[in-house]
Amino acid sequence: MNQNRRELLRIATVMGLAISAGILKPGMALAADWNASGFDAKSLDDALKAIGASGAAVSADIAVTGPDIAENGAVVPVTVTSNVPKTEYMAILVEKNPNPLSAAFTIPEGTEAVIGTRVKMGGTSNVHALVKADGKWLIASKEIKVTLGGCGG
Repeated sequence: MNQNRRELLRIATVMGLAISAGILKPGMALAADWNASGFDAKSLDDALKAIGASGAAVSADIAVTGPDIAENGAVVPVTVTSNVPKTEYMAILVEKNPNPLSAAFTIPEGTEAVIGTRVKMGGTSNVHALVKADGKWLIASKEIKVTLGGCGG
């Protein structure tokens, strides 16, 4: 019990020092602005419109990596890497899912623009990586085949 209390005090002290030194701003610890309409969209086009990314240009500077064939659609590992300078936002969209927008990330300035997560896929689909960099929307895609569904399959 004392060990847990000590650990909590240590973490609180480090966070307090980081905030007072200006290294960490209180808002940085909170989740990014929630885009409910983007996550509630039922089609890829509607999700892109809700995010404000309609007409995103295809870019070779964005890489989507994942398995060519996923045996279990409930846990498909996907990594997105952006080599575009000033990347500020990245999202993963699974085209044929009931709700295509699967994940969205705000990328702090000065950090490496690489995200990795696991997404749920209802079946074989194109997985799109959406990137906002220097005010421009860019997109890249990869098809991932699913042998066992994850979205109710």
